[in-house]
Amino acid sequence: MARIFKVRAEEFGFGLPPRIIGWVKNEAGRWQKVKASEPAENYKNTVWSLNWLPIGGFVKIKGEDGQGEENPNSFSAKKIWQRFLMLFAGVFMNFILCFVLLSACFMAGIPTMVDDVPPADLNLKNIKIQVISVSPDSPAAQAGLVVGDAFQSVDGQTLTTIKDLQDKINSRKDQPTEFVFLRGDEEIVKTITPETLKDAEGRGAIGVGLVKTGIVRYPWYEAIKAGFQNTLGLAVAVVQAFGQIIGDIFAHGKVASEVSGPVGIAVLTGQVVKLGFIYVLQFAAMLSLNLAIVNLLPIPGLDGGRILFLLFEKIKGRPLKQKYVELTHQAGFFFLIALIILITFRDLRTYGAGIINGIKSIF
Repeated sequence: MARIFKVRAEEFGFGLPPRIIGWVKNEAGRWQKVKASEPAENYKNTVWSLNWLPIGGFVKIKGEDGQGEENPNSFSAKKIWQRFLMLFAGVFMNFILCFVLLSACFMAGIPTMVDDVPPADLNLKNIKIQVISVSPDSPAAQAGLVVGDAFQSVDGQTLTTIKDLQDKINSRKDQPTEFVFLRGDEEIVKTITPETLKDAEGRGAIGVGLVKTGIVRYPWYEAIKAGFQNTLGLAVAVVQAFGQIIGDIFAHGKVASEVSGPVGIAVLTGQVVKLGFIYVLQFAAMLSLNLAIVNLLPIPGLDGGRILFLLFEKIKGRPLKQKYVELTHQAGFFFLIALIILITFRDLRTYGAGIINGIKSIF
């Protein structure tokens, strides 16, 4: 969008600053390194950079800091509607990416929760009973079961419904039982002793949540429709979730446990990869949508904050004092960095032991 309005992109960054290193094409057409401390505006061509905070990315365009109004190729010299479109373009592309990924999932075959007796016309394939949660310190947790494991058999018997599986586990309470699971393409055999629950019925359980899933494929035209509908539905759900999170911050002064930073996202990515490629596409779509909505929040330092200042400028009828605008954006940016660091420390407390054990297993 910046190119359409003839505004130069000074830097295209992967991750958020501070910069680790950058590269730029010199006048001879060769790539050269750009130091972390060198301003991107010192170079005629766009600087491509790798940054320390592995969250999303950014595009720094000429004049977005309010300088260079006299330069026709500067962001500040453009009309309000043009600046709005340039700010909104990145957010819009994240929405488009989510839509494309979800549509591809529906065409390739998307995992869907089904009843024990699915409709015959649903065209389901690869139906299985999967683990969706593992209770801490339960027999399943002690045996090393993870989310995504699929039941193949229990005590040599193949079971096709959740009720039959629960009945079988109940019949084997307090008895060592052989369970066969499928984890990706790997078959895993575990001996687990179902424990007796302390409830009125005294049922046997191994401490897992279950769901029956199947793969359903859509024709391309239905996949596009489903991708669009799910993108809108997810967007509404994410906005509602962010509203709840922000409400908790102001009401209780703490960040909800559901919020993850770079470490938490990395751990979740590792778990999703084990489930399969389609799950990875779904996860990438959700991340893209989350980034879009976060960037639209009217917080200084984000595109949503810059759009808010454009609205103030439109109402006022003249440009705002850039000195105060930039100070506000800098304060917002430092607030976001502090929030990311806070969430990262909490993620390390939550996942640190697992990460260390994973590193030890490699070496």
